[in-house]
Amino acid sequence: MKLAYLLSEYPTLGHTYLLREVRQLRSEGWDIQTISVRRPGPRPSPLSEAEAEELQATWYIVSSGALEHCASHAATLAGRPLRYLRGLQTALRFGKFRPRQTALHLAYFAEAVWAGHRLQRAGITHIHSVYSTTVALILSRIFDVHLSITLHGPAEFIDPVGFAIPEKVKAAELVCSISYFGCSQIMLWSSPDDWHKLKVTPLGVDPAGWTLAEFREQPSPFEFISAGRLTAIKGFPLLFEAMAELRRQGRDFRLTLAGDGPDRAMLEQQAKRLGIANRVVFAGWKDQDELRKLYRQSDVFVMSSFAEGVPVVLMEAMVTGVPCVAPRINGIPELIRDGVDGLLFTASDVAELVGALGRMMDDSAMRHKMAELSRKRVADKYDLRKNVDRQAGLLKEWMDKSREPATAAKEKTIPVELPKPPTV
Repeated sequence: MKLAYLLSEYPTLGHTYLLREVRQLRSEGWDIQTISVRRPGPRPSPLSEAEAEELQATWYIVSSGALEHCASHAATLAGRPLRYLRGLQTALRFGKFRPRQTALHLAYFAEAVWAGHRLQRAGITHIHSVYSTTVALILSRIFDVHLSITLHGPAEFIDPVGFAIPEKVKAAELVCSISYFGCSQIMLWSSPDDWHKLKVTPLGVDPAGWTLAEFREQPSPFEFISAGRLTAIKGFPLLFEAMAELRRQGRDFRLTLAGDGPDRAMLEQQAKRLGIANRVVFAGWKDQDELRKLYRQSDVFVMSSFAEGVPVVLMEAMVTGVPCVAPRINGIPELIRDGVDGLLFTASDVAELVGALGRMMDDSAMRHKMAELSRKRVADKYDLRKNVDRQAGLLKEWMDKSREPATAAKEKTIPVELPKPPTV
């Protein structure tokens, strides 16, 4: 089963679940060729052994030489001039005659030609695209390939028309979503004629690879942890307001932020202004080993985001036995059952967030029960091996079907299959 994974940046600390997915598929016998638009950016810690192996095996588009790019364009234009122009027309149409947008999509076009030409030479005809679906769509306009995509959200659902969800779903033969909520958004912005392509393929972690945190009945200070890029979508200013209210209540706590980003300086100033600078630790980016250690030292994981998919960091905390407080948005309620595996609050409602954090601090019996159920929840529904096996089955079914003779494919009736609701 020879398959190309087309990605935006690989391997990267922000998307470690993609590395796990690719390596799990390889361990099951798949021949996966990773193609990344960009090489991974600077990072505070060295690459792990697995990341170093992936770095060597991946084809990188942007960092390839200018001569190689020119050769791929010349060969493609000479070999399939009408398809080449069709791809160029698609890129220009997506640019909407806006200078910046047009330049961006012309870059996507150039990347698509390089990747498609390289795949053609390697004899790879099946592509699965994650976080690079515009490049993949243009590529499919030019080359004879079979396309599947995964739409994670939430970014794609903010501007579904600008992101061309209808066109991408129409062009792809298999469309994966990591949650039922995400699947509903794809349905909203695509034709019912294409709904039979939609499959829910949850993410996951490997429960066997995580050491259980030691439960602390009366922690002092109470250790909160949050992890993610320090950007507006994560809602950290509201989390800081909640922490300031806990301080006013005379509670003893510490919040560790694992991650970095453009909002760090602003958040540091806010912490000082709210009088909680000595209660907040800006830990910066952490590799997987360092992050696991932080989870084990924590009592509760807290998330304050305004939009998410189904965050893997929540799964990681839960499988470590750290109960979570998270917003009731997007796919999160599919992972955390409110009052069972953790506590959910209404996004942006600081008072409700403060109440949930206070309950966690005050009710050690509830927290202990949630720690046990959280780990079981991940093992039952978000086990990496089980979920990758499911995705592998869908990918194989898609690849087998795409190899059927065209006449047989036309005669075959494909029923509309709606995803089954999650088991609570």
